[in-house]
Amino acid sequence: MKTALVCGAGGFIGGHLVRRLKREGFWVRGVDLKFHEYSETEADDFVIADLRDPYTVRNVIDRRFDEVYQLAADMGGAGFIFTGENDADIMHNSATINLNVLDTAWKRNIKRIFYSSSACMYPAYNQEDPDNPNCAEDSAYPAAPDSEYGWEKLFSERLYLTYGRRRDMDTRVARYHNIFGPQGTWDGGREKAPAALCRKIARAKPVDTIEMWGDGLQTRSFLYVDECVEGTIRLTRSGVTVPVNIGSDEMVSINGLAGIIADIAGKKIDINHIPGPQGVRGRNSDNRLIREMLGWAPSQPLRAGLEKSYEWIEKQVMRNAA
Repeated sequence: MKTALVCGAGGFIGGHLVRRLKREGFWVRGVDLKFHEYSETEADDFVIADLRDPYTVRNVIDRRFDEVYQLAADMGGAGFIFTGENDADIMHNSATINLNVLDTAWKRNIKRIFYSSSACMYPAYNQEDPDNPNCAEDSAYPAAPDSEYGWEKLFSERLYLTYGRRRDMDTRVARYHNIFGPQGTWDGGREKAPAALCRKIARAKPVDTIEMWGDGLQTRSFLYVDECVEGTIRLTRSGVTVPVNIGSDEMVSINGLAGIIADIAGKKIDINHIPGPQGVRGRNSDNRLIREMLGWAPSQPLRAGLEKSYEWIEKQVMRNAA
């Protein structure tokens, strides 16, 4: 039986990844600071552990695994990343986790390890035009991420790629673009735009007004979690040694995103635009390289994923209101 370790298994993407690996017949160990908030883990072994502690990491990675997936990070949406208040924690916590996990994996002679980077590492100067952002993989340098979160991701990318080149490891790096779906954070300050808007619209009356940070003209693409997991596994098991985007190339404005969700909900929603953190003006996944390298790219329409996400978040809202 093949074995896998999922770091960050108590999180949104990690929980979905564990379920996928179990369906494939893997024995899976999950590790996180907490259990999954919305579902029972399907991991064969789930360890509550702080990966910032090197001694703890050595106990967690106590054997060789066929595949290691490193998704653990200090992260959140714009309200967490772009205020500046969390910058020190973001950089220290995530970098320490990656240094510990990667080096311990190497010392256990683990060969194949995946790292989840982020589109936030792309230069802000290439994302000023909301209609024409440049997020091709080769546009990463000269580096100028728009946040300390992005800088940490860039550093950790280089860390994993260096171990791949110099320490004979099969390191794989994906730049995730705004992953969303059921069983993700939807309230509390760390949620991302799709979940936040689903929550606001679910709580709204049939005719109502919601608040949105910025003018809503900023653009993004959003990838449904099942396609993220598919791309992650395909990349991990491939021979691709360079970072690749894993994201949708269906770009939408945040106003447009709210409009789709309102239509799914059957509500008439007006938007009150207020000051708040927004990030770059435009971002979209460039999928040319992943198509070339893997012969695959995400293809599910945004609306299809939003329908599933809204249904799940609406149930959470109703449960909390009861």
